[in-house]
Amino acid sequence: MQADVRLTAFSHGAGCACKLGPGDLGTVMGMLGPVRMPDEVLVSAETGDDAAAWRLDDGRALIATVDVFTPIVDDAYDWGRIAATNAFSDVYAMGGTPVMALNVAGWPVDDLPLDLLARVLQGGQEVAADAGAVVVGGHTITATEPIYGMVALGFADADRLVRNSTAAPGERLFLTKPIGTGLIATAIKRGSATAEQAEAAVRTMTTLNAAAAGAMVEAGAAAGTDVTGFGLLGHLRKMLEASGAAARVDASLVPMLPGALDLAQRGVVSGGTGRNHAWLNPTTDWGALTQPEQLVLADAQTSGGLLIATRHPEALRVALDAGGVAHAEIGEVVAGPTGHIQVDGRLPT
Repeated sequence: MQADVRLTAFSHGAGCACKLGPGDLGTVMGMLGPVRMPDEVLVSAETGDDAAAWRLDDGRALIATVDVFTPIVDDAYDWGRIAATNAFSDVYAMGGTPVMALNVAGWPVDDLPLDLLARVLQGGQEVAADAGAVVVGGHTITATEPIYGMVALGFADADRLVRNSTAAPGERLFLTKPIGTGLIATAIKRGSATAEQAEAAVRTMTTLNAAAAGAMVEAGAAAGTDVTGFGLLGHLRKMLEASGAAARVDASLVPMLPGALDLAQRGVVSGGTGRNHAWLNPTTDWGALTQPEQLVLADAQTSGGLLIATRHPEALRVALDAGGVAHAEIGEVVAGPTGHIQVDGRLPT
């Protein structure tokens, strides 16, 4: 194996920062005509939720999602683990349990050795095993840059399905992982991340949201989503638009990975984060935040935590604590213009 290969050098954008920006995605989706859905479809693309859901005859919902991206770290095995954790996160975000996955990979066979691809797939397979799921096959193509991800399938109780479209004023907002993975991934790609930053980012990106999802369902959360490529406030805006509500966020309560703000202040910012920020500007009152602080809250995350809205904050705290899930209460859903976010306070330094 060629241990000295820097996978991020073969990537135009690190991790979920390579995904189409929310503004561009909205433009494309707006070009598509309406599709009539059968009654069995519980969740489709209409609300921009994390996955699709299909009601089964036994009271369960089948959850289906797909997620792929370019290298976010240089180690092939870690990239595979991160990509798989990220793919399963969409199942967890809807209160489900993953059971099966299919690999999706593109590989520049003339530029990178196949043993590196095997390490990527091994990382994904081992995360699937940790999640109690099985990788049953997949599809590979030759490509000009490496791409890896998964189709993930799981089940949930159809009557307890967690959606992004059911948040309402008065509910408290909780976040279960620190943000800043996009900034650190960009620093890794540019060769300027510290060992501490890289280790912290890999650790959080390879932590399954299984326990957080279990706590969310147990506590009867009103709504939820996971925080990935659109950033913390981008996914919050998506939730608010789907729910017809607004929100207030206290920036001083938002947990961050080490050095994230410093990286933003030094301009170590991905193009995806910049697109998120531009999309958020019309609907966000940034308060006293500097632009680098704003970019942290818009940072394109990979395999982030769950963003949960609940009317029972104490019950959720107890359930998250019991599951050993780190968490922070960062704000609340309020009445106001749909999708509007008021940011109070400053990020901790």
